[in-house]
Amino acid sequence: MPIDQNRLTSRRMWLLFETYHDVTYFTPESRAATDALGCKGGWMGYFGMRAAPLGAVAPEMVISSFYNFHPRMVCRAIPDAWQVATPEQYLATRLKGADGALRRMLGDVDVSEAAELAQEAARNAPTAGRPLAAANAIIPAPDEPHLKLWQATTVLRESRGDGHVAALVAAPLDPIETLVLFTTERGVDPAYMRAARGWSEEEWSLAEQRLQDRGLVQGGAVTQAGRDLRADIERRTDEAAEAPWQALGQAKTERLVELMTPLARSLGEQNEAMRQNPMDINVVKELS
Repeated sequence: MPIDQNRLTSRRMWLLFETYHDVTYFTPESRAATDALGCKGGWMGYFGMRAAPLGAVAPEMVISSFYNFHPRMVCRAIPDAWQVATPEQYLATRLKGADGALRRMLGDVDVSEAAELAQEAARNAPTAGRPLAAANAIIPAPDEPHLKLWQATTVLRESRGDGHVAALVAAPLDPIETLVLFTTERGVDPAYMRAARGWSEEEWSLAEQRLQDRGLVQGGAVTQAGRDLRADIERRTDEAAEAPWQALGQAKTERLVELMTPLARSLGEQNEAMRQNPMDINVVKELS
């Protein structure tokens, strides 16, 4: 099925703003900031920083909104993370980590125009039924342009992510079935994905069997029905993320693409998390 222009724009912008946002959790600067805060390991820092806009929520809220992490992986970090520091301190810490990583990888490049355009787009990112988007959208934007841009990309990526979760629920695919189907279709190493999201081999095998019973996988490969379902999920996700770019308009969106592309390429080349990640995106390859 051909992808229409609105969907192409939605997907293109995701690649760009996701790459800018992804300095947040796994760079050396981010890990150093959460270690200094007192976090016990990188995953406590990740869950604490990403969940902080929601407040000191129970683990069940994080499990629900993050969707594909194993509950026990979340529960090793939440609610203990709120004993280490307050959500407000985690917000300051993630901003500190992003600031350090962006300064190291981008230097003194002027991103003022990109920040203003991205902020305009982010103000039009859907938040209804999207808890992570709504929680991030009410955080005041920092003054520094590179951090203002980071805040806008964070709102945009969480809005898109919440829409993606809605598409998965409608599919319907539970959290581990989502990972198994995606991993099988994309050729990602299952062991890597299990480690990244905390699922056991037994749980993975049971999910594979459920997908096989639905005719979505067969013999370790995705069937046509499975490919069709994955395509429908991506279509719904793209369509649910079109609003910011429709509101921004074609000319401003094209200008933002022009400004963000060299930033994303530079970050993709330097940020190890953009070379292997559970989203299976490689921005350098995509932009080449």
